[in-house]
Amino acid sequence: MASPAHNRAGSFYYGGQAVLEGVMIRGRRLVAVAVRRPRGDIALRVETLGGVYSAALRRIPFLRGIVVLWETLALGTRALIFSSNVALEEEEGEVSGPMLWVTVGVALAFVIALIFVGPVLVTGLLEDAIDNERLAALVEGVIRLAVLLGYLGLIGLLPDIRRVFAYHGAEHKAINALEHGAPLEVAAVQPYSTAHPRCGTSFLLVVVVVSVVLFVLVGTPPLWQRLLSRVGLVPVIAALSYELIRLGGTFQGNRVVRVIFAPNLWLQRLTTREPDDSQVEVALHALREVLAGDAAPSTSEAQQGAP
Repeated sequence: MASPAHNRAGSFYYGGQAVLEGVMIRGRRLVAVAVRRPRGDIALRVETLGGVYSAALRRIPFLRGIVVLWETLALGTRALIFSSNVALEEEEGEVSGPMLWVTVGVALAFVIALIFVGPVLVTGLLEDAIDNERLAALVEGVIRLAVLLGYLGLIGLLPDIRRVFAYHGAEHKAINALEHGAPLEVAAVQPYSTAHPRCGTSFLLVVVVVSVVLFVLVGTPPLWQRLLSRVGLVPVIAALSYELIRLGGTFQGNRVVRVIFAPNLWLQRLTTREPDDSQVEVALHALREVLAGDAAPSTSEAQQGAP
C-alpha cells in the first residue's frame, strides 16, 4: 500500500509502499525497492530521483498533494513491476514513457470509478426515495465509505495480498523506529506499531470524508453533471486531503488531533499485518539505502568542496 508521506527526518517526509515480497522507500534523492527473491536473498533496485520528483512544486501547499499522488502512482507502478519480475525470477523490465502513463492512467481510472463514479450511480437509483439534496449527498458518502471498506476487507482475504499487507506493516515499523531514533535493526524495530498517521490507507479515508463535505456543498445536480463534478473535483479533494494528513502528522502529539485521526489508524488494521523478522529485514534494507543516499554529498556539493 502506498504511503504518501511517512516519517519526518529533518524537514523531509519519507514515503513508502509495500510491493510483492518487498518494500519501496522514497528518500530525498533516491527511491529504493528491496524484494525477497524466491531463493531467499534480497534484490535491490535503486533509482535516482529528478524532474517532477524533486521539483519545487513538491513544496507548494495544495499543489504538492497532486504531485505526490502522481509520484505515488508512477513510482509505485515501477516498484510493483520490479517486484513481480523478481518473484517470477525474470529479468527486470523498465517502465517509462507512454507505457508508464498508460499503466498509471488505468490504475487511477479504476480508483476513480470505484470510489467516485460507482457511489454516484448507486445513489442515482435511490433518488426517488430521497427528496433532499443534502441527504442524498450524505447517502452517497456512506456508500463511498462502504465501498472502500468492503474492497479493502475483501482483498485482504487473498493470501498473496495478506503477505503484501505484512510488508506494509514492516514498512510502518521501520519508519516508526526511524522517527523515534531507534537502531535500524530487526530486533529493535519489531516492537513498534504497524500503524502510522501518514499512511496511504489513512489518505483514502480522509479523501472520503473530504469528498462528503465538498459534495454536500455542491449538492445533487442532474446525474451527468454530478458525475462531471465528482470526477472534476478529484484533484481538489486529493490536495486538501494531503494537507490534512500532513497537518495530522505534524501535530500527532496533540490529544485532540489524535482523537480526530484515530479512525485513520483503525482503518489500517485492514491493510497491515504483523510482519515476521525476514519481512522487517527487507523493509530496513530499502530504508538504509535511501538514508545512505541522503547522507552522501551530492555531485554539486562534492564539486563545491573539491580543491
